[in-house]
Amino acid sequence: MEIGLVKQVNIDSEVRESYLMYAMSVIVSRALPDARDGLKPVQRRILYAMYDMGLRPNSSFKKSARVVGEVLGKYHPHSDQAVYDAMVRLAQEFSMRYTLVDGQGNFGSIDGDAAAAMRYTEARLSSMGYDMLEDIGKNTIDFTTNFDDSLTEPTVLPATVPNLLVNGSVGIAVGMATSIPPHNLGEVIDALTYMLDQWNRLDDVALPDLMRFIKGPDFPTGGLVFRYREKKGVESDAIANAYATGRGRITVRAKAHVEQMGRNKSRIVITELPYQANKTNLLGRIADLHRDGKIEGLTDLRDESDRNGMRIILETTRNVEPEDVLADLFRLTPMQSTFSISLLALVNGEPRVLTLKQALRVYLEHRQEIVRRRSEYDLEKARNRAHILEGLLIALDNLDAVIDLIRRSRTVDTAKKNLIKQFKLTEIQAQAILDMQLRRLAALERRKIQEEHKEMLVQIKYLEKLLSKPALMRELIKDELLAVKEKYQDVRRTQIIESGNAKAVLSASDLLPDEQVWVMLGEKGTLARTTSPEMVRIPLKPAEQPFALLEANTQDILYLFAADGRSVSLPVYQLPQAVELGKGTHWADLTGFTRRDHLAAAQVLPATATGYVFLTTLAGVVKRVRVDDLPGITSSPFVVMNVPDDDALGWAELTNGEQEVLLATAAGQAIRFKEEDVRPSGLPAGGVYGIKLANEADGVVAMSVVDPDGYLWSITDNGMAKATAMSDYPTQGRHGQGVRNLNLPKDAAEVVAALICEEKTQILITTGIGSTKKLKLKDTYIGSRAVKPRSVMTIGQRNRIMGALRTIGRPEVEDEVDTAVPQQLSLIDSPNGGKKRKK
Repeated sequence: MEIGLVKQVNIDSEVRESYLMYAMSVIVSRALPDARDGLKPVQRRILYAMYDMGLRPNSSFKKSARVVGEVLGKYHPHSDQAVYDAMVRLAQEFSMRYTLVDGQGNFGSIDGDAAAAMRYTEARLSSMGYDMLEDIGKNTIDFTTNFDDSLTEPTVLPATVPNLLVNGSVGIAVGMATSIPPHNLGEVIDALTYMLDQWNRLDDVALPDLMRFIKGPDFPTGGLVFRYREKKGVESDAIANAYATGRGRITVRAKAHVEQMGRNKSRIVITELPYQANKTNLLGRIADLHRDGKIEGLTDLRDESDRNGMRIILETTRNVEPEDVLADLFRLTPMQSTFSISLLALVNGEPRVLTLKQALRVYLEHRQEIVRRRSEYDLEKARNRAHILEGLLIALDNLDAVIDLIRRSRTVDTAKKNLIKQFKLTEIQAQAILDMQLRRLAALERRKIQEEHKEMLVQIKYLEKLLSKPALMRELIKDELLAVKEKYQDVRRTQIIESGNAKAVLSASDLLPDEQVWVMLGEKGTLARTTSPEMVRIPLKPAEQPFALLEANTQDILYLFAADGRSVSLPVYQLPQAVELGKGTHWADLTGFTRRDHLAAAQVLPATATGYVFLTTLAGVVKRVRVDDLPGITSSPFVVMNVPDDDALGWAELTNGEQEVLLATAAGQAIRFKEEDVRPSGLPAGGVYGIKLANEADGVVAMSVVDPDGYLWSITDNGMAKATAMSDYPTQGRHGQGVRNLNLPKDAAEVVAALICEEKTQILITTGIGSTKKLKLKDTYIGSRAVKPRSVMTIGQRNRIMGALRTIGRPEVEDEVDTAVPQQLSLIDSPNGGKKRKK
């Protein structure tokens, strides 16, 4: 029954239908990402609007309010704050593994601080965000009308980057939610290329094959992830289960270690937090627990985080074990939490829970569609262009007849019809001839047209072949993915722990990676470690000249020695990673030293290293310190040798207590004596004289541990060098004048460097103008101590040799069973915690 405009309906069916429409709208148009590009509609609209506004990575920033207004007015008729919040998240490095928006201004912090108002901040597309839209103008994707049918917007982006897995997604829809963790780009692309290689037998590709490349989630904030999870006394592979079913739960934990402060006191240092943990809330939670008596033994809590990274300090009393405090923190605070994985995304407009393999395959199928449509677009464009060029070439071959025909034609339409009729051209070709400028008639322009025509024919042939052979298309996709990997790949931030006992505090041996690396220290103070066991190539003129190149293990300790006799230590694994010399972080930003301090030496010590550290100053004062007396890891500088104000520490070497050392001077003298001639002394003590210098202007230029089968290689400031067998240098008593090492040529002022090495050792010479030269000792003239040095490097009048160095191998130690930081975290009985593990 109808009464006027009132219609009687069944309220049950009306509510059901209305709620279903609302639910599907939220699922499809708001909360869930598309499996192809990994973006929610609002994120896609933000990126497309910025692309449409011309906000490229190399363009200037624009106010965020302009971007938000553009998105609201054209594509997304919802709250302006919702759009701005979505854009802010795309620019936050602690939220996105790889940011898609480049923000300028206050875009929030891990402390929970909100971003500044949109009228204050500015933004543009990041390089990766721009790559997400690559080839969008080549008919690669479908467009749909916007909310008022006045404009069109993309239904999906071309996505040269596998964004769904790389950046993850979190969203709550109606009756379902998605929670996809971010992953490392290099690992994801390695898995994709593996699937492309195995495309013809893709059904045989199993999860273990993919997990050889994708180890697990890689959160932007780092932290630890436990691979195994205990359930009813049995441990199962939580990561593998989540990837196999699309759903799972993993345990994530903050990264923390213990530092000794002296006087039997310790402090806990937190350097990384679980993903989406709020630092301010964490500090407040710890303070509340301490005030309530649930955590005891804390004397100080402070936040020392800065632009170089996070550093939360918790100082403990002497009567508590810091490992016990850490265990309570993991149990009672967000320093340890559970991350739920739900690989829910839209496939063909419908929500589906995907396995890891399915998510990768959906992306690859999307890329094949993009490359196919792009190739078809390029092919059509190339054919059209070739068609026009063929008409121009016909006109150029019959130039006089064409000009005469056009001159005799009354109108443009008549000229076009006459060209089509006489030369059998198409309407497009005839129009191109009429539009051709007179300058194209020049011989050089004609050659350009011919070359362009040849290029078009080659391109047409390639595109036709590409479209006819799917294997060739997959190879192209693989090459494009590898190019993306080369451009954006970085090191993994989150460490996967092969353990499931989340209640135990991990030992250092469980936590620290066991990798061989090289520690690179530059003259300007840049400190870093390599990403692989191979030493990086040093160019002829590097960005920064090398100061020390040390082979190390990530479980070792790096000691830095200042010229004033102080030293600091830090674990090698905490050094920033770099792929070339000059990249990294200044050592003053990693230690208690300041930039006013002058670095004298660096030494890597393994955990099980024993023996002594032999120290030498520029004035020839030597000292021997027991390795056991060193404090281990400490960011606070400690005195290792009392150095007078008119002297400076220059060298530090590891000895075993039964070796010999050699000192070389600028005046050309050298002395060799047994290290046992120098009695070991405590850290604050001074040293004793090792050699008598010729005069006040003289000084020590080198100290090395003697290799009886090696050679002493010496070089002067004007590039004259020679090498002499160590057998020519007799062992003497300490504090003598030594023997003659090198007779200075008349143009040389002093010896600037001396090294003990073998014939095959590669030596790196540094100069005052910033250049370097590599040579092997065998390339230098080898002779007696009295032989004259010979030139190894041509030096200009304004240039001088500044020094020389060689790569230092890692000290050999026996029975390496412990890590470099035995005091870092408490020990557990076994990495499995005594539980059974489910295969």
